[in-house]
Amino acid sequence: MGLSLQNIDKIVGRETHLKDISLEFESGSRNVLLGRTLAGKTSLLRIMAGIDRPTHGKILIDGKDSTGVWVRKRSVAMVYQQFINYPSLTVYKNIASPLKVSGVPRAEIDRRVRETARMLHIDDLLDRLPAELSGGQQQRIAIARALVKDAQLLLLDEPLVNLDYKLREELRIELQEIFERREAIVVYTTTEPTEALMLGGNVVVMDEGRVLQTGATPDVYHNPANTKVAEVFSDPPINYLHCTVEGQTARLGGNIEFMLANHLQFLPAGQYMFGIRSNHLSLNRTSSEDTEIRTKVQLAEINGSETFIHVNYDNSRLVVQEDGVHPHRMDTEISIYVHPSCFFVFDEAGDLVVSPTRNTIEKRLR
Repeated sequence: MGLSLQNIDKIVGRETHLKDISLEFESGSRNVLLGRTLAGKTSLLRIMAGIDRPTHGKILIDGKDSTGVWVRKRSVAMVYQQFINYPSLTVYKNIASPLKVSGVPRAEIDRRVRETARMLHIDDLLDRLPAELSGGQQQRIAIARALVKDAQLLLLDEPLVNLDYKLREELRIELQEIFERREAIVVYTTTEPTEALMLGGNVVVMDEGRVLQTGATPDVYHNPANTKVAEVFSDPPINYLHCTVEGQTARLGGNIEFMLANHLQFLPAGQYMFGIRSNHLSLNRTSSEDTEIRTKVQLAEINGSETFIHVNYDNSRLVVQEDGVHPHRMDTEISIYVHPSCFFVFDEAGDLVVSPTRNTIEKRLR
């Protein structure tokens, strides 16, 4: 199955939810729609499913115009953020329900329900009611009901967002393995860059109803087309510093200078925005080439096993991501370090000029 979206617009009242979206999805592909809340991800999924119709544009399935085809006549399954199960039906009957509606023979229903339940580790719960289960188990039922249809198009709208961290990690790994074994087109929405990277495949970065960039997930992450893509594909958001390049020297803010080398050495003179992800800033000097930034702690947040330190330099807010739990007092003077090989460079319009090589960054993080 091939799915093609051509110049899709969705306008509701005076609001434009989607604007001029054209995308191609191949059979067996894994695709992640990445964007913040209200980026248009769910609106696009509903149009792909046939639940909503676009205001303008076409949906082609295997080259045939399917824009107006009713959702029940499409080979599609969808999983929502909120797990939706039939409360009066057992787990078995919940999973079997789409097959029963489609008139699948009883023996085939039984085989597929039990096979799918084993895949999602809920085969010991088939006689239970949804109200007797945890949130994670209920979402597994909803996912199983989508998978059992063996649809050619599988849509998942932030399916793990309402689960706790441990459950999200477990299900994410299981879903990766399941996706790899299926020939369906899988489209998965998320607001989390880390989740997009873990799922791999292809990514579609969205913002305010528009597609900003598409491509293989690692390539887009390492080569964001502009500052907006870099912000959406970084958590915490990427840090920016104003930089002036003159000859072979770069000046950050008013008083920090370093020599251009590696991927920066051919930058023409001019004004730039240098981007640095928070996990590439450090409180420890690891190389004689590191650039030091003297500043004060404005806020330190502890989130799980990580500490996020907020500072300010040259009217730019920076966030340092530090492994482990490390309390820092406000207004304490600290030094943060960055190696020039980790800088992304954007021009004054916000477009990417040059990015660090992936090998350089991976080497720095070892």
